[in-house]
Amino acid sequence: MKENIIHKASELFLTYGFKSLTMSDMAKEMGVSKKTIYEHFDSKDDLIKATTNHVHQQIDEGIDNIVDRQLNPIEEMFTIKSFVMEVLMGNRGAPEHQLHKYYPQIYESMRSRQFNKIQQCVVGNLHRGMKDGLYREELNIPFIARIYYIGITGISDQDIFPPDEFSSRHLYENFLDYHFRGITTEKGKKKLIQIRKKFISE
Repeated sequence: MKENIIHKASELFLTYGFKSLTMSDMAKEMGVSKKTIYEHFDSKDDLIKATTNHVHQQIDEGIDNIVDRQLNPIEEMFTIKSFVMEVLMGNRGAPEHQLHKYYPQIYESMRSRQFNKIQQCVVGNLHRGMKDGLYREELNIPFIARIYYIGITGISDQDIFPPDEFSSRHLYENFLDYHFRGITTEKGKKKLIQIRKKFISE
């Protein structure tokens, strides 16, 4: 039952936000009593910790599985983008904003984990891309990896990128295109054009 609650709560939090959803709302959506939820979680904060950990565990394991496939480095990043969007159900900004505002300790823990995973993933990707001649050999890898993190998290800011003007899918696609055009060689740019056709939405 506990795992079922975490799974359903993750979907609900991503859809409605962490602050907006009450324990009564969740109990109703799950078809259980609040007492049942409280048998497994001491508080809403406790449930939020469990659900954010669950979502990031899914993302971390999914990214590891994609990296293990040893795809072309450019295709790897597009594949990761598609996977993460699927896990997050296309949501951006609102749930994270509420987590930041109302549950800062949980948010900071999440951000630290997110930063470490993105750094690990991007640094490895940059090394492989440079080795394959797809990325420019003079790249400053620690700098590029941190700029990537700032960019990929920054586009979730709904004040800067209002949802009615920028769809999540196109934002991430445009960001990846921007990222690759800044680091690829001529060989890499040709490969980018080929791979974009598989992933870019019309």
